[in-house]
Amino acid sequence: MDYVSAIVPPLVMAIGFGFLVRAIIRSQGGAQRAKEDAAAEAMAARSAAGE
Repeated sequence: MDYVSAIVPPLVMAIGFGFLVRAIIRSQGGAQRAKEDAAAEAMAARSAAGE
C-alpha cells in the first residue's frame, strides 16, 4: 500500500493543475478582455513614456 500513498500527492497536484489551466483558458476573452487590454495598453504606454 506504500505505492498508493506515493502516487496520491502527484495525482492530486496534476488534477489541480489541470483545473487551474482550464480556469485560465476559460477566463481569456469575454467581457473582461477589453478591460484587461486597456490596462495592458496603459501600462505599456506608461513604461514607454518613462524611457
